[in-house]
Amino acid sequence: MFTGIVEETGEIVARERTDDGLRLRIGADEVATGLEHGQSISVSGACLTVEAFAAGEWFEVFLATETVERTYLGDLAEGDAVNLERAMPADGRFDGHVVQGHVDAVATITNVESVDEDWFFEFELPAGYDRYVVEKGSITLDGISLTVADLDAENGHVTVAIIPTTYELTTLSEKEPGDSVHLEVDVLSKYVERLLEVRFE
Repeated sequence: MFTGIVEETGEIVARERTDDGLRLRIGADEVATGLEHGQSISVSGACLTVEAFAAGEWFEVFLATETVERTYLGDLAEGDAVNLERAMPADGRFDGHVVQGHVDAVATITNVESVDEDWFFEFELPAGYDRYVVEKGSITLDGISLTVADLDAENGHVTVAIIPTTYELTTLSEKEPGDSVHLEVDVLSKYVERLLEVRFE
């Protein structure tokens, strides 16, 4: 489980296509320190498993075909940046919200606006996902725990406010309209939906 609080941005330093998927080597400082083989790590919102690492320098993850098809990670090139977060320790501080690292879909940025020191990012949700989003609720975009500032359910658009720290410490500073982001809706909304379905079957 993750919290959506990005620890640092890493850089794709190598990529290798295989018959079964894609292997990425990601350069990182803090996140690559103290890793263990088999540890879970969020790479721009996708929960992946550490297969190899050099402490304080880099780590490698493998993306199965399903992950490549569901995310945009397969489109990343060497030099591209990704948001990184290690799994939350049992005694850790819970600063964000419950993030599983299970990417639901890819959303598209439709507008980026600077207002005073903050930034407002508007996204177009894939069809059917607006029902999982509520104003002032939680949403995960590229592994970042964010609060919904505005929801235009009719058009499937959602807006989030980004404070300067989040803008500077994540890959959002490199995003612009037309770019893709990984979407994970609040898992609690999915459980509520399923419970209601079972109740009224």
